[in-house]
Amino acid sequence: MLETEQTKVLTSGDSNENAQPEEELGFFDHLEELRWRLLKSVVALGLMAIVCAFFADFLVNDVLIGPLKRSSPNTVIQNLVPYGQVTLYVQVILFAALVLSFPVLIYQIWQFVMPGLKKEERVASRFAVAFISICFFAGIAFGYFVFLPVSLKFFASFGSELIENNIAIDDYVSFFLGALFTSGFIFELPFVSYVLSKMGILTPAFMRFYRKHAIVAMIIIAAIVTPSTDAITQMVIAVPMILLYELSIWISAYVNRKNAALK
Repeated sequence: MLETEQTKVLTSGDSNENAQPEEELGFFDHLEELRWRLLKSVVALGLMAIVCAFFADFLVNDVLIGPLKRSSPNTVIQNLVPYGQVTLYVQVILFAALVLSFPVLIYQIWQFVMPGLKKEERVASRFAVAFISICFFAGIAFGYFVFLPVSLKFFASFGSELIENNIAIDDYVSFFLGALFTSGFIFELPFVSYVLSKMGILTPAFMRFYRKHAIVAMIIIAAIVTPSTDAITQMVIAVPMILLYELSIWISAYVNRKNAALK
């Protein structure tokens, strides 16, 4: 009888050990997983680059140079080095491919990080890839259709009429890419608010306390990139940033309520 009970205990212990969901990956297993995620990301980026290469002229003439010509038709764009246009086309193709493949890149990062999360964290973040991508695309659209035209018109109208605006294409490309990427990542503020609130670092009370300071800072930024006499244009720049801040407060409050309910 005693042997039977001991056998049951041992058998129960073995079954519990075998019931573990999965073995913890080792260091080299993580490296292998990272390698495959990076490889898939590079393949997605390369495929998008091939597609964008077929539309290279449209991307350069209409998407890249179009905002500058619409904002300042008399501005002369110059190429100052022999290989300048080759570099230009490569930059534009890679940038367009990066934007289009952004959801895939974020998905691969998410799949690499997900096994280390708790079950409730996985459930809470199941829409993370879609949310990050939507915020990024919204930021890119804002930068292209709002920020770029406004800032280019301001720069074209500023200064002495005796100075002709001749812009080097590499400098313009740097400004163009910087403006779009900055807008794209600024629009990730709601997601950053979600993550920091989930970690317990950020609270809605903190954001509400500094709301006035943030609004003043946003209005100053809008005034810097727009003509000082054009209040309507300033509001076009400032209002989306203020709305993002308010949305981040709401998200932080929601996450903090969820965290309190789980305690």
